[in-house]
Amino acid sequence: MKKYIYYLFILNIFWITSCNEEFMDRYPQTSIAPEEFFKTEQDLQLYVNGLLSLPGTFEYQSDQSSDNLATTGAVEIKSILTGSPSSQNVIVGWNWGRLRNINYFLENSRKANASLEVIQHYEGIARYYRAIFYSSMVKRYSDVPWYEQLLSPTDEELYKGRDSRETVVDGIMEDLAFANEHVNADVATGTPGNWAVKVFYARFALYEGTFRKYHDELGLQNTADTFLQKASEIAKTIMDSGKFSIYNTGNPDNDYKTLFNSQDLTGNSEVILFNAYDINKDRSSNVNTGVFGTYEQSPARDLVQSYLMADGSKFTDKPDYDKFSYVEEFKDRDPRLYQTLVYPGWVRVPESSPYIPILNRNFSGYYQHKGYSNTTDNIELGSLDFPVYRYAEVLLTYAEAMAELGTLTQADLDASVNLLRNRVGMPALMLNEANTQPDPVMMSKYPKVSGPMAGVLLEIRRERRVEFAVEGYRFDDLMRYGAGKLLENIPEGMYFSGLGKFDLTGDGIPDIFLVDKSTDIPEDKDKEVNELGKLLIYYKTGTIDDNVTVYLENGENGGTMVTEVSPRNFIEPKYYYRPIPVQQVALNPNLEQIFGWE
Repeated sequence: MKKYIYYLFILNIFWITSCNEEFMDRYPQTSIAPEEFFKTEQDLQLYVNGLLSLPGTFEYQSDQSSDNLATTGAVEIKSILTGSPSSQNVIVGWNWGRLRNINYFLENSRKANASLEVIQHYEGIARYYRAIFYSSMVKRYSDVPWYEQLLSPTDEELYKGRDSRETVVDGIMEDLAFANEHVNADVATGTPGNWAVKVFYARFALYEGTFRKYHDELGLQNTADTFLQKASEIAKTIMDSGKFSIYNTGNPDNDYKTLFNSQDLTGNSEVILFNAYDINKDRSSNVNTGVFGTYEQSPARDLVQSYLMADGSKFTDKPDYDKFSYVEEFKDRDPRLYQTLVYPGWVRVPESSPYIPILNRNFSGYYQHKGYSNTTDNIELGSLDFPVYRYAEVLLTYAEAMAELGTLTQADLDASVNLLRNRVGMPALMLNEANTQPDPVMMSKYPKVSGPMAGVLLEIRRERRVEFAVEGYRFDDLMRYGAGKLLENIPEGMYFSGLGKFDLTGDGIPDIFLVDKSTDIPEDKDKEVNELGKLLIYYKTGTIDDNVTVYLENGENGGTMVTEVSPRNFIEPKYYYRPIPVQQVALNPNLEQIFGWE
């Protein structure tokens, strides 16, 4: 029992220091000597389990930072694009407490009376966590100080400047290589094992390889292929293991959706690591909070338009596709669209009739139901598991890395992207067709893509956006593509041709009535009734400056629903990175700002 008290005391001290922005300038003192705790394998296991930090269901809302969602929230990138950002007001993120917790373990783990194999397993997990920590720091700041040992207030290293991106990334890759070699595959459910390590290893290698390739400001393009080769190599190792497969029961209308509204992902062939939630065990996911509704986030029309037609043709090839109504744009599309967003005719429990989307100010009109449990059962609502790593990511990592390297074959596509398409009954992606007929809309979005593989690479990017929609991948993808300029586009919503009555359920019968801003909405007894005997829902319509409920681009003359109007400006390359908070530079003048930040 005394040993557990030591353990909890140590972690409590670490938690306190991790909440301190000036952590690296303080050396937390503890009366518990390491030799009093790090004695057995169980001690190592307890400490490493205390470091466990898995992404959760909030990831379904993190796409607010990308072009997938509109948001009224105080999202950092939106504030940067519309404001005057500097090191004085962009002040979050420079927190090193978790790194100290990890390094503390690595410095003391060899004191345990356990086999070298056991020690290296737990060290591997800790180094995997350190790689994740530093990968987030590199994504945010590029060059950061690299620390792999504990420091005291008298250590000069504590006040050093930034290490180069190359140095830090080399450290990350060394940590991942060690973890890949030593972490066991057989671990407790809900904790990362060797296969989880491999997924992140491939993920980071792809990120760094593509980031270097598409960011001239780094001057590291000639090193990009090394990372892309590593990404394809690790992904192929997972694929060749035969341990995982795309979840596919032959039900294209539900199999994809099942991954995100499951009460238990144990045994799912596609899920490599998941975050288990169970409200009965005080582990509530609260997944439905903020996902469905008009409170803060709403899917953007640009996301809707990125999905292909069910026959594999491009939605954006259709004449006047940008003027399609809500009902029209959902017809005959990739089934993942219906399993991600609320579609015309969708029924919300406990109702028996189709749901009529509620329109609101600064809202797109679209609703997300991926990750939403369509039930009134509170136990089920709070107990949805979250898939942290999916085999789908492995397949798309492999396909993208091979395409970037210029070595992708049709056989590679059939073993990766086309398995995902097959799950939802979509036609296969054909290499030659994609490369000879690149999508002009996609080319306009990603002008940096070129070469003989450009067409298929663009389609892989589409596939990635669709497959991982609202799972939190999109912002990182835009950053590594060097496509930050896409964030200048203000998210738009549903299109309406003007004032009048509109069908939103797909039955051809009007459900809502858009009226002019000067019109008084009548009492229920005076409202029109549709053919089903239901009152039409009235909305005052105008521009964003009017006192109305529905903002349209051209007011009474129609257009897309407006979510905001503040101009956005993405300054390249500056906004691919963040400044070090001014307080930290004052404490350590060796920390210099880069890429034009002040």
